[in-house]
Amino acid sequence: MGKMGNMFKTFILMAALTALVMLAGQAIGGRQGLTFALGMALFMNFFAYWFSDKLALKMSGAQEVDKSEAPQLHQMVEDLAVRAGLPKPRLYIIPSDTPNAFATGRNPEHAAVAVTSGIMRTLNPDELRGVLAHELAHIKNRDILISSVAAVLAGAISYLATMAQWAMFFGGGRSDDEEGGSGNLIGSILMMILAPIAAMLIQMAISRSREYLADATGAKIAGQPLFLANALTKLEEGNHRLPMKVNPAQAQMYIVNPLTGQTLARLFSTHPPIVERVARLRQMAGRQGALA
Repeated sequence: MGKMGNMFKTFILMAALTALVMLAGQAIGGRQGLTFALGMALFMNFFAYWFSDKLALKMSGAQEVDKSEAPQLHQMVEDLAVRAGLPKPRLYIIPSDTPNAFATGRNPEHAAVAVTSGIMRTLNPDELRGVLAHELAHIKNRDILISSVAAVLAGAISYLATMAQWAMFFGGGRSDDEEGGSGNLIGSILMMILAPIAAMLIQMAISRSREYLADATGAKIAGQPLFLANALTKLEEGNHRLPMKVNPAQAQMYIVNPLTGQTLARLFSTHPPIVERVARLRQMAGRQGALA
């Protein structure tokens, strides 16, 4: 699937997630529930837009580094940012032996890239260039904002379902004689069970789609798809050998899933399989070679 295909898929998935918030709100609480769901989603999206980067950096233990502390890293990011047509992001290092990286920030003017100390030791300069280009691609494609909104909408659905459970527990549900009777009750119960699962699956599908897009965009920024392909192979091995201790909610931010020490079903993964990502990048390299 090409760049436009991935963007269209993201649009459809985001629309589905938004519709699910409204359906969950209406099924669980009628018109008042729908209004409350929309208001809560808007408030949570606003919060995610302004504060998700600060929370992500703080929770990861990342420390900002200036040019005197990491001159080669700064120079590499500066060169790639020029190629990508982006302002240079702030740079952070996470004190972890596990090789990994992520980007955060609400827009290109307020972005940050964080890399672990382990990735600096694991990858050669070309491979690190591929990883940094991938993170700049997330910034360029505004994936951080998209992922934050998706996570917030999914969270709103789970919150609505939890509220409905407590309301029913304390007898706050509508009686059989009100607005549809037992049919509404059954619908509400089904929505409480199924909506959070559906929201999680959609959120993870969005995350996987954006990873493919960032791989393709990053390969173009770096100038060579094989830089990232080789890096991904090393990063997967490193994360299998030494999984990071991170909040599962943050796993989707990283370039490779930091929870790969656990068995995750494909539908429930925030990342596409590394073997598929590498195969696509090698195909890109092959097409570049054929055109050369």
